[in-house]
Parts: sequence; C-alpha cells; structure tokens
Amino acid sequence: MNAIFKALNDPTRRSILELLRQGDLTAGEIADHFDISKPSISHHLDILKRAELVRAERDGQFVRYALNSTVMEDMIAWLLTLKPSQDE
Repeated sequence: MNAIFKALNDPTRRSILELLRQGDLTAGEIADHFDISKPSISHHLDILKRAELVRAERDGQFVRYALNSTVMEDMIAWLLTLKPSQDE
C-alpha cells in the first residue's frame, strides 16, 4: 500500500492517471501532454507500474499503458473502511 501512496504523492503521476482514464496511451503519447523529458515520464511510469496502478503491454515497437482499475478499486474499498461509522 505504501508504494501506492508514494505513486499518488506526485502531481505528474496523478495527471498521468487522469490521462489514462480516457484510454490506453503509449509513453510517447503521455509525454506529449507534459513539458518534461521523456526519461522523466518513463521514471514516473515505472513508479506507477511498481505500485500496480498501471499495466504496460508491448504493442509492436511501443508499450501501451492502461489503468489497473482492480488496484484502484481495492484501494478505494480499503480507504472506505477507515471512515468512522455514523454511530461514532
């Protein structure tokens, strides 16, 4: 869970996740939305992959990235367990 919070702690990574909500993208397509170097985008994508927030799949010479909604759903469910009950 710590890797997820570390991944979500950065605004660039959160923006990448927002982009991927609209559909799968290659690293180059993701990089086109930012004014930072492609190696920096690769670093952010690596952190998101290690946190299992995104999946990477080879598509010819490109790698396509997609949201891993299962991990997101699990994290939301866990966060909701932290909410105090109405009786408290």
